[in-house]
Amino acid sequence: MTEVGLPVVLPRVSVRGSGLLADQFGRVATDLRVSLTDRCNLRCNYCMPEEGLAWMPREQQLSDDEVGRLVRVAVEQLGITGVRFTGGEPLIRRGLVGILAGVARLEPRPKMSITTNGIGLERMASALRDAGLDRVNVSLDTLLPARFKELTHRDRHADVLKGLAGAAAAGLTPVKINTVLMRGINDGEAPALLQFALDHGYELRFIEQMPLDAQHQWDRHEMVTAEAILDSLSPFGLIPDSVSRGTAPAETWLVPGYRDAAGNPARVGVIGSVTRPFCGDCDRTRLTADGQVRNCLFATGETDLRGLIRGGGSDEEIAEAWRIAMWGKKAGHGIDDPSFLQPDRPMSAIGG
Repeated sequence: MTEVGLPVVLPRVSVRGSGLLADQFGRVATDLRVSLTDRCNLRCNYCMPEEGLAWMPREQQLSDDEVGRLVRVAVEQLGITGVRFTGGEPLIRRGLVGILAGVARLEPRPKMSITTNGIGLERMASALRDAGLDRVNVSLDTLLPARFKELTHRDRHADVLKGLAGAAAAGLTPVKINTVLMRGINDGEAPALLQFALDHGYELRFIEQMPLDAQHQWDRHEMVTAEAILDSLSPFGLIPDSVSRGTAPAETWLVPGYRDAAGNPARVGVIGSVTRPFCGDCDRTRLTADGQVRNCLFATGETDLRGLIRGGGSDEEIAEAWRIAMWGKKAGHGIDDPSFLQPDRPMSAIGG
């Protein structure tokens, strides 16, 4: 099942009562995205205004212990097998290493990854690996320092490149790069970005720009589509990947003549969240930095687990609330539906 932005195509399948994070369309969430903060040290144009946002008050944010407890419930009672920590920028969370170490001690131990802008990663990579982190995704939208400053309003391009190299040196592999192309800004850089990734043994993922900006200025007609991205990469002679993508969001292609850092055939991915939606195969559940469950990135409703924790709720009560939240997941995000409403929260507050 790979269709579908519209919330009307999947057959209803009853798998409720399994104890897992199932929904009424037969999907089961096994991948947990945990936002550790809504704060960020960049101001990317497609995410937030240059002056930043009104950040979440500290007392509303989950404590390190609360994050650890919710992840434990997800792993031990709800079948979660992979945890990705996001933000905002997760590397600025002071308790990050301790949170990772706690999750690494869980049985069964989930795979752990982080999505980061890479600033500070060079310094922290070894400590993150020692705490149990398996790999990283690093956001990089341009190879040009001046353009990076224009896009992010910060002069930190060199720090991101050092972060990538530091992650690879620490063994946080495969190191993946996330790139968003924007028409008239960096859409001409796709071939150069892929060549950079190939030369360094990184895996590049192009992501269609999604309607998750704080300014609500996203325009579908200005978005660089998956088809346009692939057309720009035609000189590489990409070959469709014969390995099934499973529940992964990226469609992947092999790049003839190249190998990754582990000696495997080099791949490039395209995440067509808007024009090639993969809602039918979605296996994700999301936890915001203030303890709200979101059953979809584009959900307009949330379920409060922070209140349950702070009100003395048991692990079993938390697990059941989480199951109920996921059971109500829609068939698709509905971006193509005329009734689609962009979430009130921007990506920095939801978690990538």
